[in-house]
Amino acid sequence: MGIASNKPHLPRARGPASEALAAALRAEPGPLPDLPAVPDVLCDDAQLALYICYELHYRGFRDVDDGWEWNPDLLARRAVLERAFLDRLRAELGAVPDSTAQVSRLLAPSDGEGSTSGFLRDEGQRWQIQEYLAARSLYHLKEADPQSWAIPRTHGDAQSVLVALQYDEYGGGRPERVHAKLFADMMRAWGLDAAYGAQVDAAPWQAMAVVNLMSLFGLHRAHRGALLGQFARVEIASSPSSARLVEAFKRHDVAEAGYRFYDEHVEADAVHEQLVRRGVLDGLLRDEPHLEADVAFGLAASGFTETALGNLLLESWKAERSALRANPSLVAS
Repeated sequence: MGIASNKPHLPRARGPASEALAAALRAEPGPLPDLPAVPDVLCDDAQLALYICYELHYRGFRDVDDGWEWNPDLLARRAVLERAFLDRLRAELGAVPDSTAQVSRLLAPSDGEGSTSGFLRDEGQRWQIQEYLAARSLYHLKEADPQSWAIPRTHGDAQSVLVALQYDEYGGGRPERVHAKLFADMMRAWGLDAAYGAQVDAAPWQAMAVVNLMSLFGLHRAHRGALLGQFARVEIASSPSSARLVEAFKRHDVAEAGYRFYDEHVEADAVHEQLVRRGVLDGLLRDEPHLEADVAFGLAASGFTETALGNLLLESWKAERSALRANPSLVAS
């Protein structure tokens, strides 16, 4: 069974902004009124509204006309949320270390203590693994898609290496090896519904913020450096955390499909880490050295959103409570 190709339904609203947006999108494309103000952009209502806006550039929704994708009123409302998101991130981060310092920190050896992968390896229960996969599915069921927007926005060495990396992400010409498909197969092995968008209503805002950040960077040429900074952080951190997750999942005697996705990333991302540092980032900054601050911001902002999600998961699990808004959607029996 492959990745579900059908569009998902609009998610359930989480506040006045996402409710007003969803209601408007169910009508024919046209003028869009101002959305209700959201006091804090780091919340369910604001992040869901952004997520809905961005999904129009991916698969869309079965109850939304595709004509909304480039509706100027919608783009204007989205821009308000984007500015608030970026302003909040900059305020939270303060002074950002340069990209070299951040990459060096990411490369430092770690045993996984204090990380979600370390927790799952050492004491994770089946329901916690299911929650982890449900939260992560918002990105991994479209893995590599946001970063692909960087391809026409980079040139020379950086573009060449980026295309090679993305070729691997999409299976290297083998549809059964597409990373998004491997993740869907893994979800089903753990009894989860792997249909695209099936877990959105269960996911917390922190999981949305992780993928919203990628979409924001990817959809704006001005943020191409930040997008590649985000991409670098993911690739550098992926191999050791994937190794811990393989250990975690094997403890539960799951079928090979239930850990193959992460097993693939242990070796592949060890190579990707070298390529993204020496090929993509070094190539980009040789050609466009003025993008250093943007690359550094992308690295740091990605770290912030990932940490927010990780903290929520760990705090919830250590208290033996769910980190999700609802139970994850399971495969129909």
